[in-house]
Amino acid sequence: MRTARFTLDPAFTVAEVNPRLFGSFVEHLGRCVYTGIYEPGHPTADEAGLRTDVLDLVRELGVTAIRYPGGNFVSGYKWEDSVGPVEDRPRRLDLAWRSTETNRFGLSEYIAFLRKIGPQAEPMMAVNLGTRGVAEALELQEYANHPAGTALSDLRAGHGDKDPFGIRLWCLGNEMDGPWQTGHKTAEEYGRVAAETARAMRQADPGVELVACGSSGQSMETFAEWEATVLKETYDLVDFISLHAYYEPLDGDVDSFLASAVDMESFIENVVATCDHIGARLKSKKKINLSFDEWNVWYMSRSQAEVAALDWPEAPRLLEDNYSVLDAVVFGSLLIALLRHADRVTVACLAQLVNVIAPIMTEPGGAAWRQTTFFPFAQASKHGRGEVLDVRVDSPTYQTAKYGETDLLHATAVRAGDGTVTVFAVNRSRTDALPLDVALNGLDLTEVVEHSALADADPDARNTAAEPERVVPHPVDGTALADGRLTAVLEPLSWNVIRLA
Repeated sequence: MRTARFTLDPAFTVAEVNPRLFGSFVEHLGRCVYTGIYEPGHPTADEAGLRTDVLDLVRELGVTAIRYPGGNFVSGYKWEDSVGPVEDRPRRLDLAWRSTETNRFGLSEYIAFLRKIGPQAEPMMAVNLGTRGVAEALELQEYANHPAGTALSDLRAGHGDKDPFGIRLWCLGNEMDGPWQTGHKTAEEYGRVAAETARAMRQADPGVELVACGSSGQSMETFAEWEATVLKETYDLVDFISLHAYYEPLDGDVDSFLASAVDMESFIENVVATCDHIGARLKSKKKINLSFDEWNVWYMSRSQAEVAALDWPEAPRLLEDNYSVLDAVVFGSLLIALLRHADRVTVACLAQLVNVIAPIMTEPGGAAWRQTTFFPFAQASKHGRGEVLDVRVDSPTYQTAKYGETDLLHATAVRAGDGTVTVFAVNRSRTDALPLDVALNGLDLTEVVEHSALADADPDARNTAAEPERVVPHPVDGTALADGRLTAVLEPLSWNVIRLA
């Protein structure tokens, strides 16, 4: 096969990676919370009922901002139900997922969970703009963040949380363009309530950072017009607009599935264009950044029937996709797409964290383990901190039904503050190894520290409770750095991390 090539030069960069790019998402959906992160009585549970085996894996994963409590769940959420003595909290029907919510895990427990992960874990709170509005958002903000001396801040202290939660990052609703959303609105309706909510929240605290709802996907009929209409109302009041995207192989079209990042990059670039168009029309020098606060591989076509069949159970097994090597390679490519657009994508949330389309799986009363997708995320979070270098590949191509001619190589590189460089690369070929040649200009690099790959002779290989380490990254031999050139061979259908020093 023809060699794939690109050049790395510190004079040509994209942007510094915002740590929030490695965020995640906890929604009251299925077993994400109950028997996921929270299971009193589990052998590893701490005094608060949090599973310490899961906490250890979350720290290893390297997540930062964690969005909560939804998702579709938030559009019927009454925050008051989730505070105060657990025994007094009401049970509610969750219309989004046809489940019964017990509220045993609530706002205080979420903040305690983040604090136990560590200082890198930042709250990202969504407010309900589906069935509620400005007043309730302000009440939640006061309860969570005001120090003391008001009815709601004193109520928080009375509930055992004297110190404010310090939530800076807020989502103004969720997927309000979607007809499936409780309280679905037109762009005009949502734009007005989002603007009024943002204005009021800034009156209470000018330092808040706010995310307006963008389209739920590039395939929505209202895509781009939705963003334009919402931003006309909110441009000077918000900091981000959201994007959501999920990918799965449809009708057996694996080649297009492998090229899912082509769609993700197009989605990002089209939203950026829309944001900048509205900014130009408003004659504003401000730039709206992007919060890609839901993204993943999700076999969504299987999930719809699961939800429809439910009869209001507590914490049912929902959306528990078991990811293969193929899925992990696509997942890694999506991470590369986010890094390649770090100049405008400054928040991103892997949906979700545990059990529900997640990198971490658990069994009630039993073990926790890493899915195949765990490894690309953990490696990117660990080694993808620094400045993204501009990578423009010259690659052999292949044909896809959805995206036409597509590069077999998908790659990016990040230069850390100490001058070391990490190359992240995916070989989309299912059958052939891909030779790689990288020219290193102006980079003082002399050795290959590591080349690891996630690949397997069986692309359907996956980790399970019975075989939790069936798939793990393995070292790759033969990768060399000499005379300012990096040479490597990327295995078929592989996610690769090449670290240079």
